[in-house]
Amino acid sequence: MSNTAKLDSSAFFKLSYGLYVVTSNDGSKDNGLIVNTVVQVTSTPAQVAVTINKSNYSHDVIKQTGKMNVNCLSVDAPFSVFENFGFRSGRDADKFNGVEVSRSENGLAVLGENINAFMSLEVEQYIDLGTHGMFICAVTEAQKVSNAESMTYAYYHSNVKPKPQAKKKKCFICKICGYVYEGDELPADFVCPICKHGAADFELQAQEEKKKGFVCKICGYIYEGDELPEDFVCPLCKHGAADFEPIK
Repeated sequence: MSNTAKLDSSAFFKLSYGLYVVTSNDGSKDNGLIVNTVVQVTSTPAQVAVTINKSNYSHDVIKQTGKMNVNCLSVDAPFSVFENFGFRSGRDADKFNGVEVSRSENGLAVLGENINAFMSLEVEQYIDLGTHGMFICAVTEAQKVSNAESMTYAYYHSNVKPKPQAKKKKCFICKICGYVYEGDELPADFVCPICKHGAADFELQAQEEKKKGFVCKICGYIYEGDELPEDFVCPLCKHGAADFEPIK
């Protein structure tokens, strides 16, 4: 294969991913974020690699403190978990407000529900990957919480993430000939231009209006517009325009 071959970003979606909430603490409050880049790299000693976008607050916290917990999400995790930990920044929000947690031996938060296991990690090596940082970690504690099936990236997209919804627009349809008058209100003196019947012979209906825009294949963020700028970066998951697709 040629070294100049183009990269089809959709090929990467065929890789198998789990979904996790990585928790940390900045010294004043707990923080957490959704990641899909957790992998065991060795079994003896037990080591796990976690890759985090540098723009995420958790990246800086973990780089400073050297520890984190990986909470393995189960398939019963609702979309609200992803909204809370994935769609806003710990710099601005307290993601653990009202969230039930317990504590592992390292003092960090463990989610009280929607997980089937957790691991406590201690950073041993940091690798700078440009936009991301990879933390190579020793596992200091690991516990199985339940037998529930693990949340995968594919399961999330198929069963958890809401699908883009078409907007509804008001219109009035002539019951005689089917002429459509688009608008929120039909004038009382309106006369059908085709069959010449009046407003009394029209009925209100809601039609689906196809939303023009692009949806992020990673997190579901919707950019409304006819064209997506080539340098656009998703404000939620920080992925670029290559990971967006037109709303169908």
